[in-house]
Amino acid sequence: MKKMRLGCVLLAGCMTVSLLAGCGMGSGDFSGIFSGDKGMAEGAWNSAPEAAAEENTDMAAPIEWNAQDWNTEEYRAIDENGFVSVTTQPLSTFSADVDTASYSNVRRMLHQGMGIDEIPEGAVRLEEMVNYFRYDYQLPGEDEVFGITIDGSSCPWQPEHGLIRVGLRTQEIDFQETPGTNLVFLLDVSGSMESPDKLPLVKQAFGMLVDSLEEKDCISVVTYAGSDQVVLEGARGNEKGRIMEAVQCLEAGGGTHGSAGIETAYAIAERHFVQGGINRVILATDGDLNIGTTSESDLVSLIQEKKKSGVYLSVLGFGQGNIKDNKMEALADYGNGNYGYVDSLMEARRILVEQMGSTLVTVAEDVKLQMEFNPVWIASYRLLGYENRLMSAEEFRDDEKDAGEMGAGHCVTALYEVVWAEDSAEDAGQLKYQALVPREGEAQKEWGTLRIRYKKPGKAAAAELERAFGQEVYHESLTEARMLLAASAAEFAMILRGSENRGESSCEHLLSLWEGVDYEDSQEAAELLELVKLARK
Repeated sequence: MKKMRLGCVLLAGCMTVSLLAGCGMGSGDFSGIFSGDKGMAEGAWNSAPEAAAEENTDMAAPIEWNAQDWNTEEYRAIDENGFVSVTTQPLSTFSADVDTASYSNVRRMLHQGMGIDEIPEGAVRLEEMVNYFRYDYQLPGEDEVFGITIDGSSCPWQPEHGLIRVGLRTQEIDFQETPGTNLVFLLDVSGSMESPDKLPLVKQAFGMLVDSLEEKDCISVVTYAGSDQVVLEGARGNEKGRIMEAVQCLEAGGGTHGSAGIETAYAIAERHFVQGGINRVILATDGDLNIGTTSESDLVSLIQEKKKSGVYLSVLGFGQGNIKDNKMEALADYGNGNYGYVDSLMEARRILVEQMGSTLVTVAEDVKLQMEFNPVWIASYRLLGYENRLMSAEEFRDDEKDAGEMGAGHCVTALYEVVWAEDSAEDAGQLKYQALVPREGEAQKEWGTLRIRYKKPGKAAAAELERAFGQEVYHESLTEARMLLAASAAEFAMILRGSENRGESSCEHLLSLWEGVDYEDSQEAAELLELVKLARK
């Protein structure tokens, strides 16, 4: 037993050294991993997490993936938003969404060689494809929570229509200056987590986060398989060797009693609660819970009750073949957290290191958006994505209604495809309760009004912002409006889903939008276009 423990300590020490070295890299140090015709995501996906962890070999070395003759992945059905008449439904209301899991999961599928027809439609959530990327939106002013950007241009896949983009951005913070952090790592170590893209990758991912912690931070580790186990409780952030030892010696095996692990993780988080600090459970799993509370609705009820303690939940999905995307998304949504999918070590670094503030530090809760369109200018509209985030107009000011959270440095993007009014606006005059001209004066010139309702963390009272806009937001081209990347991500999502509203969309059409555009300095744009080329094959 002593020899086994010594082996684990040595392994943890080696792992800590390799991770400390990796986390010290600058962004330019990853160029070797991303070089070649396969692009950034494929180089990262084909890296060998197990080999890198145990032998510290080349992270870009390919893994021999075992072909699977079964697939039990689960995704929630999506009923795509259609066009809505402004005269009969002028208000569009929805909850903010900062999840990004759909993009990296689709990236994984494409790099595995799946064709467009093989990708599950429910796996492609358009708003997450768009929100994966960061945009240069207006920063918040002093004492403001959000910077608001509204712009528009013609719709690339339906040129006679318009495309209006709404962008919110919160202020970035220095994570080192935040109050104390109380984190409970809840790790799935069931038998389904044995493959290289699951538990071995989980170990490396959390090693990256551990490297960023300080003495003021409190760390606990809970695992679950057939039952739950407290591996570590109340360690300080500067006890990196102790934390790494606890994580690196884990092995996969047994069933998946996730609800027991959730109960235990929240109990520990409440025991070490940091008043005014960050209190969060970070769940790493493939979502395949098969013992105890297993249904999506019962899991949601459990999380809704637990979040009343002030402890939030973030979910990181791993693996392939049996991932339960629907359960993981629901847990994060109702746990006041975010949901990301980790398909590579580079994605783990992006979520847990580069975007640590937005992942862990909540600056606005229950964020709701409501757009009111003016029928004088816009006849009908379609909200792109957010199908499972839609709300009724009445729920906008119902402060008991749960909505999305935004972290420090987060961006939220929403796109509307609009049909210009022209002569069709005359039909509004036939309605009994809605005048063709809504109000006199400046309001007559407005295209619409955006309203944002939110709460500051821990506060019951909600605040509301309002921003009217009109012709001034329109630009002649997507590049002039700096909307090309967002529009391309949306069009790609419609192609992958076979959307009925995709118009002229195709991989060839999408690539043609970038002809003559200099995007060499945009790693994000380069990766997206590489994925489009993969899908075209």
